[in-house]
Amino acid sequence: MSELIEVFVNDRPLRVAAGTSVAAAVFVAGEHAFRTSVTGEPRAALCGMGICFECRVTIDDQNHARSCQIVVKPGMRIQTS
Repeated sequence: MSELIEVFVNDRPLRVAAGTSVAAAVFVAGEHAFRTSVTGEPRAALCGMGICFECRVTIDDQNHARSCQIVVKPGMRIQTS
């Protein structure tokens, strides 16, 4: 069994397996909108390969991080918009 680590998605604690992508952690947290488009529409991960940029979130105060390309780290703070 994989080690569980704690991250925070929209300030809520969440325990996920080490090696989990940030995008997967956001989905596990029950969030379906990763960001909002310029016209106000909710957007979520689409390609899962870092090409579409739809999965952008804020990680540890770093804006526009492609969540499908980043692995969670203990204590990471993930904010969707």
